[in-house]
Amino acid sequence: MFLSKLLIPILKNNPAEAKIKSHQLMLRVGMIKQSSAGIYSWLPLGFKVMKKIEKIVREEQDNIGAQELLMPTIQSSDIWKESGRYDDYGEEMLRIKDRQNREMLYGPTNEELITDIFRSSVKSYKSMPQLLYHIQWKFRDELRPRFGIMRCREFYMKDAYSFDLNDEEANFSYNKFFLAYLNTFKRLNLSAIPMAADTGPIGGNLSHEFIILADTGESKIYTDKRIFDVNFNDTVIENKSLKDLRSNYEKYYAVTDEKFNKKEFEKNVPEEHRLITKGIEVGHIFYFGDKYSKPMNSSVDHQGKKVFVKMGSYGVGVSRLVGAIIEAKYDDKNEVMKWPLSVAPYECAILDSGNKLDGHKVSKKALNVLDKLNMLDLIVDDTEDNISSKIKKFNLIGVPYQIILGSKTPDDAVEFREVGGKSEIIKISDLNKIEKIITSKRS
Repeated sequence: MFLSKLLIPILKNNPAEAKIKSHQLMLRVGMIKQSSAGIYSWLPLGFKVMKKIEKIVREEQDNIGAQELLMPTIQSSDIWKESGRYDDYGEEMLRIKDRQNREMLYGPTNEELITDIFRSSVKSYKSMPQLLYHIQWKFRDELRPRFGIMRCREFYMKDAYSFDLNDEEANFSYNKFFLAYLNTFKRLNLSAIPMAADTGPIGGNLSHEFIILADTGESKIYTDKRIFDVNFNDTVIENKSLKDLRSNYEKYYAVTDEKFNKKEFEKNVPEEHRLITKGIEVGHIFYFGDKYSKPMNSSVDHQGKKVFVKMGSYGVGVSRLVGAIIEAKYDDKNEVMKWPLSVAPYECAILDSGNKLDGHKVSKKALNVLDKLNMLDLIVDDTEDNISSKIKKFNLIGVPYQIILGSKTPDDAVEFREVGGKSEIIKISDLNKIEKIITSKRS
């Protein structure tokens, strides 16, 4: 791909309305454009990053046996009235009427809709458990949308739902998602802490938020630093191992502000291990038993008895993760963004300043390099900017690797550098070395 042909409207300075790193960068490098308050168009660069994050989220859901479906954004109010949440949810819910004067809503979440699907499709306990998920746009009418995509009104979300026969089996499903989330955030190169959390409007008696540390986070957190040392690399999807995994985290005090108890914190956490800071919520899981299945009469036949199914729900903010990664990885002092390779908009940028071929905006050398590295996701800066400006530009965009074709580079070689790291001279005949370095680091 050639930069001159792409829709990447880069600004010289940070927009005045942007107050946090993610909002500043996403506007400045043309990842998003505001359409109205809290609603954004995702331009090609931002959309590409978000779709790569979505791919990782989807793979980890598939790995635990969850099945993907797709539910609509617009829902009937009837099922929400059936569950009792239509009047309780509050003004964040966007309520509308169609031309037949039927009450509809733009879905802020999907507990009711998925329960309606389950009750009409599953009648016997032999078809359980069921783990179902989709990745879809949601809308919550925030009173004061701010911080770009971090607290907006329309957002892209993975929400999953589990249906089990009893509490024990439901707890196993809950732990499966607990592991899937840890694996997801690890692949995104994020240190996400599972924390006991308030259940809010979703309801239930068990909930964990997954929080990444960030000064710009809106969640105040209280935790034991030793929680960062918990290892889950060898965890398998087996009942006992998943129980042990969760208990290994839960033995350390880690809560959000709503669950904080000063006496418990000081009693359970030695002073040298206490951490009070801010973080960004990137995932939230809930177990709420028959909160929805009972009022909505969602049951299965088990040994001749009617049993209301036990449910949980599991959310990951796919679009929010774009901003969360920026908050965690962007060096605003040096204006350098380093995306994890797994979600970077491009794996490597070719920065060309050689003599242009007739009819082309790039040199013969650049085309040669592009041809030899066609297995990589590449972008070529074929603009008229000098090499220094090109390096600054791609440091800002955050492509992890750069191949520099400068006037001081030997004719038979290129300068290869990792953003934020050292550079080396590599002969064009040895370009497969670059390919090996990059492909070996793919998640």
